[in-house]
Amino acid sequence: MAKILVVEDNRDYQELLQNFLENAHHEITAAADGAAALAMIDSKFYDLILLDLMLPGIDGFDVCRAIRQKCDTPVIMLTALDSESHQMRGYGLQIDDYITKPVSMALLLHKVEAVLRRTMPSVSSPPSETLNYKGISLDLKTHTVCVADKQIDFTLREFEILQELMQTPGNVVTRKSLIEKLWGYDFYDDTRIVNTHMKNIRRKLGTADCIETVRGVGYKLKK
Repeated sequence: MAKILVVEDNRDYQELLQNFLENAHHEITAAADGAAALAMIDSKFYDLILLDLMLPGIDGFDVCRAIRQKCDTPVIMLTALDSESHQMRGYGLQIDDYITKPVSMALLLHKVEAVLRRTMPSVSSPPSETLNYKGISLDLKTHTVCVADKQIDFTLREFEILQELMQTPGNVVTRKSLIEKLWGYDFYDDTRIVNTHMKNIRRKLGTADCIETVRGVGYKLKK
C-alpha cells in the first residue's frame, strides 16, 4: 500500500481517482488546490503525488516547483495540457511521469505502480482481485466488467452496485444499504436513483442479467 496525494480541482474526477486507487489498495488523500496540497505535504509523508496543472490559485507547475524545494517525492502530472512544451516544462521540474487526460484508469494504475516500483523497491503490486458469477467478471483492480469475456463499459456507480451484489450472491442487498454506502445516508431522500442505475446495469448485462428484484426491499443475484 502506498500513500498517494491526489491534487485535482474537478470534484467528480477527484472522486473517480480516489475510489479507483483505493480499490487498488492504496491510501489516498485529496486536495482541490495547490495551497492545500502544499500544506498537506508539510504535515504528512507521501509516496507519490498525482498533480493536475490547471488548479485555482497556484498552478501545478508552481506547486511542483515548491514540492521540489521541500522533498523528492515522486510526482506524476495528470493533465489535459498535452503540448510538447508543457511536457518539457514538467520534466524540467524533475517529475517522474506526464500523463495526459483522458486516460483509462487501468493504464493510469499501471503507470502509478511503475513509478512506485522504481521508488519503493520493497513494495510489490497487489494481486489482481476478481469477482465472478455466471459469466460476469468484475476486476476490482482495473474496474472493468466482462460478460462472456467481452468487456462492457460501466460507470463507477454501476460498477459499485454490481460489486455489492456479487460480493454476497444470493443475499438481498437493500436499496437503503446501497444509498448509505455508495451515496451517503443523507444524500438522497428516496431510492429512485438506485432503480435508475439498476435499469442501466441490467441493460448492459443483456442476456447475462441474473439480478432479481425483491419487491419493496432491494436486489439479489439469482442462484
